[in-house]
Formats: sequence, C-alpha cells, structure tokens
Amino acid sequence: MKREKEKYSIQAVENAMDVLEQFKGDKAELGITELSRNLSLHKNNIFRLLATLESRGYIEQNKNNDHYRLGIKSLELGKAFLSHTGLIKVSIGMLEDLCSQVNETTYLGIMRENQVFYIEDAESNQCLRVASRVGTRMSPLCTAIGKIMLAHADEDSRDQVMKDNSFVRYTPYTVIDQNVFLKDLQETKERGYALDKEEKDLGVVCIAGPVYNYNDEIVAGISISGPATRLTDDTVKEFYAPRVMECCRRVSTAIGYTGYS
Repeated sequence: MKREKEKYSIQAVENAMDVLEQFKGDKAELGITELSRNLSLHKNNIFRLLATLESRGYIEQNKNNDHYRLGIKSLELGKAFLSHTGLIKVSIGMLEDLCSQVNETTYLGIMRENQVFYIEDAESNQCLRVASRVGTRMSPLCTAIGKIMLAHADEDSRDQVMKDNSFVRYTPYTVIDQNVFLKDLQETKERGYALDKEEKDLGVVCIAGPVYNYNDEIVAGISISGPATRLTDDTVKEFYAPRVMECCRRVSTAIGYTGYS
C-alpha cells in the first residue's frame, strides 16, 4: 500500500514537508543557506518554498535577522491533531487546578520521535515563573517528563532514546554520564516521580509524574516547573510531589486507567 501511494507523490509537496520538518530540532530559527545545505536544494528553491509556506501562515520570518521559524498555523495544526486524541481536553482543567494549588507553571508533555513535546500548560501568575513551552521539543535526558517516561520504558526503547539524543551539558548540573543517568532512572521509578534539578535551565527545578491510559501504558507526563528557590528538596517532597502525583492520578483515571487501588 505504501509503495502504491508513493506513485502519487508530488515532489514540490515533499520538499515543502522537508522544509517544515527541519524546524523540529533544537534550533527555533533557520536561514535559507542552512536549509539549502541541510536539504541539498538550491537556495532559489528554498526561497520559493518558504514564501509559499509563509503566505499560508505555516512559516514566518524574523525581520530582525531574516531567519525563518514556524508560524502560528503550524501550532494550530498540531494542537488540532492532539485535541482529537482527547488528552488535552481531559487534562486542561486539571492542569489549571494544579497550577492554582501550587502557583507554579504546570505542563502536559508526551514523547514523540524520542523527544519530549510539550502540548499544553497552565502558566503561573507569579512575577518570577517559568514561561510557556507549548509547541517546543526537548531532550528527554534532562527533563522531568522525559525521565518519568524513560524510567518505565523497556530497555530497548530506553536505549534507542539515548542513542537518538546526545548527553549535552546545558548547566553544571546536567547529567552527562550514562551510568549515572540510568541510576537516576532507577531511583525515579522507585520514588514514583522524576526530578530535573537545574539540569536543563539554571535556576529552574521541575518535578513530573506519569499519566497512564486504559492499557496500563504511560502516554504522557505532567510536570510542575518553578524557581529553585521555591522548589527546594523539602518543598518538593512535602508539597509539590503529592500534588503533581494526584493530578496524574486524576488524568489517568479520566482516560480509562483502573490501576489505582
């Protein structure tokens, strides 16, 4: 069937999709030269593709440096797909409740293509807070949501994720030793929730719990992110952890999980 469909492939559309997929990585903005090099397409072709995508709102240009980034239509399309799964609709009210309880930004994230993709959040109204990450992708090796999902993954899946993501030192606290990371995952599984203690962003601590579906599979993670000055070892254990885990239980139950006693 796949080979049959390939007969109807339109090269211009393929090229446009290739351009869009270049923006899945860590770099939010890309220039024509870089896109041309990455895709082995002439700069004139890249320019025409970008102009077409820009006219439809899927790409926008940063007028300060002439680089390009994803437009609002790309986010709308992605959120439309995700909303059809029901997970966002079920979770949004509970994320907002959690945010109100802890007065910190809360996130819902999933794993796609071996990276964490933040699909919804509820942002704290505090002056010092973690901003929205909706629509962004991050390495699962240094994020709380990534860790909670990897802690419960089978060995082959976990190994593939580590193969696809490099251990990059973002801060002095980032774990870059694989053995230390695997030990962290084991402790995470035993503890029940995952921690990112300034591993991705200096001064930011995140705590995440797992969301299960009706098949007893972890399909998402819910996290709380805030300044390290507020999310200390004591407050995480005594205040934040019980609340994020309760939110995960509520969402899991709402999507059909029956494993809680």
